[in-house]
Amino acid sequence: MTRELKAVVVDDEQPAREELCFLLDRMDGIKVVGQADNGVTALTLIGDAEPHVAFLDVQMPGLTGFEVAQVLLEKGSPSFVVFVTAYDQYAIDAFDVNAVDYLLKPVEKVRLELAVQRIRQRLSAGPAGDNGLERLVRMVADRQRHRHQLAVKVNDRFLLVQAEEVIFASVEGDTIHIATGQVSGSSNYRTLDELQARLDPDVFWRVHRSHLVNINKIKEIVPWFSRNFMLRMRDAKGSEIPVSRSQTKRLREYLKL
Repeated sequence: MTRELKAVVVDDEQPAREELCFLLDRMDGIKVVGQADNGVTALTLIGDAEPHVAFLDVQMPGLTGFEVAQVLLEKGSPSFVVFVTAYDQYAIDAFDVNAVDYLLKPVEKVRLELAVQRIRQRLSAGPAGDNGLERLVRMVADRQRHRHQLAVKVNDRFLLVQAEEVIFASVEGDTIHIATGQVSGSSNYRTLDELQARLDPDVFWRVHRSHLVNINKIKEIVPWFSRNFMLRMRDAKGSEIPVSRSQTKRLREYLKL
Protein backbone atom coordinates (compact mmCIF):
# COMPACT_ATOMS: atom_id res chain seq x y z
CA MET A 1 0.00 0.00 0.00
CA THR A 2 1.37 3.42 -0.96
CA ARG A 3 2.12 5.69 1.96
CA GLU A 4 0.09 8.91 1.96
CA LEU A 5 2.39 11.90 1.91
CA LYS A 6 1.60 15.02 3.90
CA ALA A 7 2.47 18.29 2.19
CA VAL A 8 2.42 22.00 3.00
CA VAL A 9 2.41 24.76 0.39
CA VAL A 10 4.08 28.12 1.05
CA ASP A 11 3.78 31.06 -1.33
CA ASP A 12 3.03 34.74 -0.75
CA GLU A 13 0.83 34.82 -3.87
CA GLN A 14 -2.59 33.28 -3.26
CA PRO A 15 -3.27 32.26 -6.91
CA ALA A 16 0.03 30.35 -7.00
CA ARG A 17 -0.80 28.56 -3.73
CA GLU A 18 -4.26 27.63 -4.95
CA GLU A 19 -2.98 26.31 -8.29
CA LEU A 20 -0.35 24.11 -6.66
CA CYS A 21 -2.84 22.82 -4.09
CA PHE A 22 -5.27 22.04 -6.91
CA LEU A 23 -2.64 19.97 -8.72
CA LEU A 24 -1.65 18.13 -5.54
CA ASP A 25 -5.26 17.40 -4.60
CA ARG A 26 -5.74 15.66 -7.94
CA MET A 27 -2.82 13.32 -7.27
CA ASP A 28 -3.21 10.01 -5.45
CA GLY A 29 -1.32 9.43 -2.23
CA ILE A 30 -0.56 13.02 -1.24
CA LYS A 31 -2.57 15.38 0.97
CA VAL A 32 -2.09 19.11 1.55
CA VAL A 33 -2.28 19.59 5.32
CA GLY A 34 -1.60 23.32 5.45
CA GLN A 35 -0.79 26.55 3.61
CA ALA A 36 1.22 29.65 4.53
CA ASP A 37 1.81 32.98 2.83
CA ASN A 38 5.19 33.81 4.40
CA GLY A 39 8.29 32.12 5.74
CA VAL A 40 7.75 32.88 9.41
CA THR A 41 4.27 31.32 9.42
CA ALA A 42 5.63 28.44 7.36
CA LEU A 43 8.12 27.49 10.07
CA THR A 44 5.36 27.23 12.66
CA LEU A 45 3.17 25.27 10.26
CA ILE A 46 5.93 22.81 9.36
CA GLY A 47 6.82 22.35 13.02
CA ASP A 48 3.21 21.58 13.93
CA ALA A 49 2.16 19.51 10.89
CA GLU A 50 5.47 17.65 10.40
CA PRO A 51 4.86 17.16 6.67
CA HIS A 52 6.83 14.79 4.49
CA VAL A 53 7.42 17.65 2.05
CA ALA A 54 7.20 21.43 2.02
CA PHE A 55 6.75 23.22 -1.29
CA LEU A 56 8.46 26.59 -0.75
CA ASP A 57 8.36 29.66 -2.94
CA VAL A 58 11.87 31.10 -3.18
CA GLN A 59 11.10 34.82 -3.35
CA MET A 60 8.92 35.88 -0.41
CA PRO A 61 8.87 38.96 1.83
CA GLY A 62 10.44 38.32 5.18
CA LEU A 63 12.12 34.93 5.09
CA THR A 64 12.87 33.55 1.64
CA GLY A 65 12.39 29.90 0.82
CA PHE A 66 16.13 29.35 1.13
CA GLU A 67 16.12 30.94 4.60
CA VAL A 68 13.22 28.75 5.71
CA ALA A 69 15.28 25.75 4.56
CA GLN A 70 18.21 27.05 6.63
CA VAL A 71 16.09 27.11 9.80
CA LEU A 72 14.65 23.66 9.05
CA LEU A 73 18.19 22.32 8.72
CA GLU A 74 19.27 23.88 12.01
CA LYS A 75 16.26 22.32 13.73
CA GLY A 76 16.97 18.91 12.22
CA SER A 77 13.64 18.78 10.41
CA PRO A 78 13.12 15.55 8.45
CA SER A 79 10.82 17.28 5.95
CA PHE A 80 11.88 17.33 2.33
CA VAL A 81 11.84 20.64 0.51
CA VAL A 82 10.83 21.38 -3.06
CA PHE A 83 11.52 24.94 -4.16
CA VAL A 84 8.99 26.60 -6.44
CA THR A 85 9.74 29.85 -8.26
CA ALA A 86 9.31 31.82 -11.46
CA TYR A 87 13.03 32.63 -11.54
CA ASP A 88 15.11 29.95 -13.20
CA GLN A 89 18.47 31.51 -12.27
CA TYR A 90 18.33 29.50 -9.04
CA ALA A 91 17.61 26.21 -10.75
CA ILE A 92 21.13 25.42 -11.92
CA ASP A 93 22.49 25.81 -8.39
CA ALA A 94 19.76 23.61 -6.92
CA PHE A 95 20.31 20.82 -9.42
CA ASP A 96 24.11 21.08 -9.27
CA VAL A 97 24.06 19.91 -5.66
CA ASN A 98 21.27 17.37 -6.38
CA ALA A 99 19.86 18.43 -3.04
CA VAL A 100 16.13 18.77 -3.42
CA ASP A 101 13.77 19.08 -6.33
CA TYR A 102 13.03 22.36 -8.02
CA LEU A 103 9.88 23.44 -9.85
CA LEU A 104 9.47 26.43 -12.14
CA LYS A 105 6.21 28.38 -12.32
CA PRO A 106 3.76 27.75 -13.82
CA VAL A 107 4.09 24.26 -12.37
CA GLU A 108 3.38 21.47 -14.84
CA LYS A 109 1.47 18.40 -13.68
CA VAL A 110 4.00 15.93 -15.14
CA ARG A 111 6.93 17.74 -13.52
CA LEU A 112 5.13 17.84 -10.16
CA GLU A 113 4.43 14.11 -10.34
CA LEU A 114 8.13 13.51 -10.96
CA ALA A 115 9.03 15.58 -7.90
CA VAL A 116 6.65 13.58 -5.71
CA GLN A 117 8.07 10.35 -7.13
CA ARG A 118 11.60 11.46 -6.18
CA ILE A 119 10.46 12.23 -2.64
CA ARG A 120 8.94 8.75 -2.33
CA GLN A 121 12.22 7.23 -3.49
CA ARG A 122 14.16 9.13 -0.87
CA LEU A 123 11.66 8.24 1.85
CA SER A 124 12.03 4.58 0.95
CA ALA A 125 15.70 4.86 1.83
CA GLY A 126 14.62 5.08 5.48
CA PRO A 127 16.08 7.25 8.27
CA ALA A 128 19.50 7.27 6.64
CA GLY A 129 18.08 8.90 3.52
CA ASP A 130 19.42 12.36 2.71
CA ASN A 131 16.80 15.09 2.40
CA GLY A 132 19.44 17.23 0.68
CA LEU A 133 18.97 20.35 2.77
CA GLU A 134 22.46 20.55 4.21
CA ARG A 135 24.26 20.74 0.88
CA LEU A 136 21.85 23.26 -0.60
CA VAL A 137 21.78 25.49 2.46
CA ARG A 138 25.59 25.49 2.68
CA MET A 139 25.83 26.52 -0.96
CA VAL A 140 23.28 29.33 -0.64
CA ALA A 141 24.86 30.60 2.58
CA ASP A 142 28.28 30.75 0.93
CA ARG A 143 26.84 32.76 -1.96
CA GLN A 144 24.89 35.17 0.21
CA ARG A 145 27.63 35.79 2.77
CA HIS A 146 29.53 38.04 0.35
CA ARG A 147 26.60 39.89 -1.22
CA HIS A 148 23.91 40.13 1.43
CA GLN A 149 21.83 43.19 0.65
CA LEU A 150 18.70 44.79 2.04
CA ALA A 151 16.21 47.02 0.25
CA VAL A 152 15.48 50.33 1.98
CA LYS A 153 12.56 52.43 0.72
CA VAL A 154 13.36 56.13 0.51
CA ASN A 155 10.43 58.19 -0.78
CA ASP A 156 9.26 56.23 -3.84
CA ARG A 157 12.56 54.42 -4.52
CA PHE A 158 14.18 51.26 -3.15
CA LEU A 159 17.90 51.51 -2.44
CA LEU A 160 20.05 48.43 -1.89
CA VAL A 161 22.44 48.56 1.06
CA GLN A 162 24.89 46.02 2.38
CA ALA A 163 23.72 44.43 5.62
CA GLU A 164 26.86 45.48 7.46
CA GLU A 165 26.07 49.12 6.64
CA VAL A 166 22.88 49.03 8.71
CA ILE A 167 23.34 50.96 11.95
CA PHE A 168 20.01 50.14 13.54
CA ALA A 169 16.41 49.19 12.79
CA SER A 170 13.43 50.28 14.85
CA VAL A 171 9.69 49.79 14.92
CA GLU A 172 7.81 53.03 14.24
CA GLY A 173 4.07 52.38 14.28
CA ASP A 174 3.44 49.71 11.67
CA THR A 175 6.73 50.37 9.88
CA ILE A 176 10.28 49.07 10.28
CA HIS A 177 12.68 52.02 10.04
CA ILE A 178 16.26 51.31 8.89
CA ALA A 179 19.19 53.71 9.27
CA THR A 180 22.65 53.55 7.68
CA GLY A 181 25.35 56.19 7.50
CA GLN A 182 23.96 57.58 4.25
CA VAL A 183 20.40 56.28 4.01
CA SER A 184 17.34 56.48 6.25
CA GLY A 185 14.11 54.81 5.17
CA SER A 186 11.65 52.00 5.69
CA SER A 187 11.77 48.26 5.11
CA ASN A 188 9.27 45.87 3.54
CA TYR A 189 9.80 43.48 6.46
CA ARG A 190 6.66 43.30 8.54
CA THR A 191 8.33 42.58 11.88
CA LEU A 192 11.73 42.96 13.50
CA ASP A 193 11.75 39.18 13.93
CA GLU A 194 11.73 38.74 10.15
CA LEU A 195 14.52 41.28 9.67
CA GLN A 196 16.59 39.85 12.50
CA ALA A 197 16.43 36.40 10.92
CA ARG A 198 18.19 37.81 7.84
CA LEU A 199 21.09 39.31 9.78
CA ASP A 200 24.18 38.00 11.56
CA PRO A 201 23.15 37.38 15.21
CA ASP A 202 26.72 38.01 16.39
CA VAL A 203 26.58 41.55 14.99
CA PHE A 204 22.91 42.57 15.24
CA TRP A 205 21.48 42.54 18.75
CA ARG A 206 17.85 42.98 19.74
CA VAL A 207 18.64 45.39 22.57
CA HIS A 208 14.98 46.24 23.02
CA ARG A 209 11.75 44.75 21.71
CA SER A 210 11.45 47.72 19.32
CA HIS A 211 15.12 48.13 18.39
CA LEU A 212 17.78 46.08 16.62
CA VAL A 213 21.32 47.50 16.56
CA ASN A 214 24.63 46.79 14.87
CA ILE A 215 27.02 46.54 17.82
CA ASN A 216 29.88 47.67 15.57
CA LYS A 217 28.03 50.96 14.97
CA ILE A 218 27.63 52.06 18.60
CA LYS A 219 29.30 55.44 19.18
CA GLU A 220 28.68 55.85 22.88
CA ILE A 221 27.11 54.01 25.80
CA VAL A 222 25.26 56.40 28.09
CA PRO A 223 24.30 55.35 31.64
CA TRP A 224 20.54 55.58 32.14
CA PHE A 225 18.11 55.20 35.01
CA SER A 226 17.85 51.95 37.02
CA ARG A 227 21.40 51.05 35.94
CA ASN A 228 20.31 50.59 32.32
CA PHE A 229 21.99 52.07 29.25
CA MET A 230 21.16 54.25 26.29
CA LEU A 231 23.12 53.64 23.08
CA ARG A 232 24.12 56.61 20.95
CA MET A 233 24.53 55.32 17.40
CA ARG A 234 26.80 56.40 14.52
CA ASP A 235 24.06 57.65 12.19
CA ALA A 236 23.95 61.32 11.17
CA LYS A 237 21.41 62.16 13.90
CA GLY A 238 23.31 60.37 16.66
CA SER A 239 20.12 58.47 17.47
CA GLU A 240 19.70 57.17 20.99
CA ILE A 241 18.45 53.60 21.46
CA PRO A 242 17.25 52.30 24.85
CA VAL A 243 18.56 48.98 26.16
CA SER A 244 16.23 46.64 28.03
CA ARG A 245 17.20 45.28 31.42
CA SER A 246 17.98 41.77 30.13
CA GLN A 247 20.11 43.12 27.29
CA THR A 248 21.89 45.52 29.64
CA LYS A 249 23.32 42.48 31.42
CA ARG A 250 24.44 41.00 28.10
CA LEU A 251 26.03 44.29 27.08
CA ARG A 252 27.89 44.58 30.40
CA GLU A 253 29.29 41.08 29.98
CA TYR A 254 30.24 41.58 26.32
CA LEU A 255 32.02 44.92 26.88
CA LYS A 256 33.28 44.15 30.40
CA LEU A 257 31.53 47.23 31.78
